[in-house]
Amino acid sequence: QVQLVESGGGLVQPGGSLRLSCAASGSDFRFYVMGWYRQAPGKQRELVATITTTGSANYADSGKGRFTISRDNAKNTVYLQMNSLKPEDTAVYYCNARGGLPAGNNYWGQGTQVTVSS
Repeated sequence: QVQLVESGGGLVQPGGSLRLSCAASGSDFRFYVMGWYRQAPGKQRELVATITTTGSANYADSGKGRFTISRDNAKNTVYLQMNSLKPEDTAVYYCNARGGLPAGNNYWGQGTQVTVSS
């Protein structure tokens, strides 16, 4: 069982930055593909970014050039640096862990609210 705890959300003005963190419990963090997803009111949850066990990152078009996902396996933590934020980035952001040993696990955090508004 893996528990994921997100932090770093909040209210920011358009053009501002936030860094989200997701701390994972357990000893096999390095075997999980980690991801950030978001869900805006009235919309489906959507992919923001993922990072593989070897550090390869993938981004949705909405965040390319503005968002950076990274992981620190020594700290069991994945980060999402968000720059040049727009009002349409407003959503609850969720951390996801997929894989592990044995493979096939899928865990979600409780989410952290990001609001971009002047």
